[in-house]
Amino acid sequence: MTTVIGALRRAIARARAREPNLVGDRDIEWSWIAGHIPSDGGEALDFGNGGSYLGLAAAQRGYNVTAVDLEGVEWPYEHPRLEFVRGDLLTLPFQEGSLDLVLNCSAVEHVGIAGRYGVDQPDHGGDLDAMRRLHALMKSGGRMLLTIPVGRDAVFHPMCRVYGRERLPRLLEGYRIQEEAYWVKKTGNRWLVSSREEALDYRADVNSRSPLRNTYALGLYVLIRV
Repeated sequence: MTTVIGALRRAIARARAREPNLVGDRDIEWSWIAGHIPSDGGEALDFGNGGSYLGLAAAQRGYNVTAVDLEGVEWPYEHPRLEFVRGDLLTLPFQEGSLDLVLNCSAVEHVGIAGRYGVDQPDHGGDLDAMRRLHALMKSGGRMLLTIPVGRDAVFHPMCRVYGRERLPRLLEGYRIQEEAYWVKKTGNRWLVSSREEALDYRADVNSRSPLRNTYALGLYVLIRV
């Protein structure tokens, strides 16, 4: 019976889906980050891990990885160079200037937005504080692999921020963009590479907890701490 009910719910969700939507966004983001992890090794932080395999990917590239999230994770694996710490990035006692690599996959846009992930007090500058904190933890010349929602500037409570021409430069203060890419959903509900201008002009809509009902463009960055 449970299987039948689950299948019925999925069918209803698909029937109510809007297009374009966010289906496949993690394929774009995770492949970008995995493809840009250097093989140099060193110390790494996976910020807002969310149970993804990206920390493991960095560990298998030779990094000592600490994954941090407000919520617990349950990986079906263990790795000697991968550990998990549950807590708030802004208060955990990490050593400044120690990180060679930061993985920041679709995480910073949620910081300070109340209503999800156990956050009950809003902090309108939480995302900027998180980027400054990560900047302090990184070595000079350290690398951050960042993916975020982009489009016309907006905040969708309690879901996320969308970064556009106003807030994106503020988010990236203190970092140099070494490489960037942008993707949008177009005809056929498929992700396609786009220009920066097109992506930042995208009209996002993130008013549901279902990715089938939401839409935004993706910004993907290799950032260097300066």
